[in-house]
Amino acid sequence: MKIPVIDVDQFRTESHLRELDVACTQWGCFQIVNHGIPDVVIASLHTQMEMFFDLPLDKKKAIERTKSNPWGFFDQELTKNIQDLKEIFDVGPKADSGPLAGSSPQWPESMPAFKLAIRGFYDASQAIAEKILAGISQNLGMPGDYLTTDFGERQTSFLRLNYYPVWDQARENLGISHHTDAGAVTVMAQDMNPGLQICRDDEWHTVVPRSDALVINIGDIVQVWSNDRYTAPLHRVLASVATKRYSAPFFFNPDYDLDYAPVAGVVGEDSPALYRSINWGEFRAGRAAGDYADYGEEIQISHYRLD
Repeated sequence: MKIPVIDVDQFRTESHLRELDVACTQWGCFQIVNHGIPDVVIASLHTQMEMFFDLPLDKKKAIERTKSNPWGFFDQELTKNIQDLKEIFDVGPKADSGPLAGSSPQWPESMPAFKLAIRGFYDASQAIAEKILAGISQNLGMPGDYLTTDFGERQTSFLRLNYYPVWDQARENLGISHHTDAGAVTVMAQDMNPGLQICRDDEWHTVVPRSDALVINIGDIVQVWSNDRYTAPLHRVLASVATKRYSAPFFFNPDYDLDYAPVAGVVGEDSPALYRSINWGEFRAGRAAGDYADYGEEIQISHYRLD
């Protein structure tokens, strides 16, 4: 059983919107082709990503993230309070106020082409995420631009670079433990080494990489908006035991001030709202703290359920 593959250049037609609806309903994860990002942009991303993680550890730690600044290098990320078997580099917007005030991008001084390559993929991924979210909005009975209103200049989207080193067989484990993505939509480029797995019907399904495709996950925000019509997929990443693996997920996140709840298009007399309103800034700050260190139970949308 394979996750769906969708041609996003065809979102203008009703049949392809239905295809998107089925993918979100049954999987919450799918691959997209004809996404429009030039090959050179993705190739530059992969080249610079590999060059960065090949740097000596002290060079990477020179731009290490902290509790007060989540943008930079880190090799002690936690998921479900368990340390991941990976290294990461995160980049997002500079923030002077809000839950993550003090956030500021950091760049490796010895790699002048790195920033340009990362920004190129960041901007292209944002355009794709907007397009997918517009299709989801229509499928939830709302105008196409309804859900993208709070993804303007004050959005909190960020790009993560993942590097999974090779681990010997004796330490075979998960690269990342099972989790859902906290935001709205995730757009991910990955190399040709499989590792990502999606849980469906209590079984784990490996996402087989395609050189012409990107992987899309819907996140917790979309699950809340859809009133559980769409479920953010539980996913995990296997540890790399034979070869290095790289991926680059872009997390499409709204303004910190957004309060989100099930939209009018899916709530009615026979389908009451399943969630109370959630403030994104509060939710994001709680999740970020849990990723940085073990601060107890990880915040989930289940904490906001009304039933």
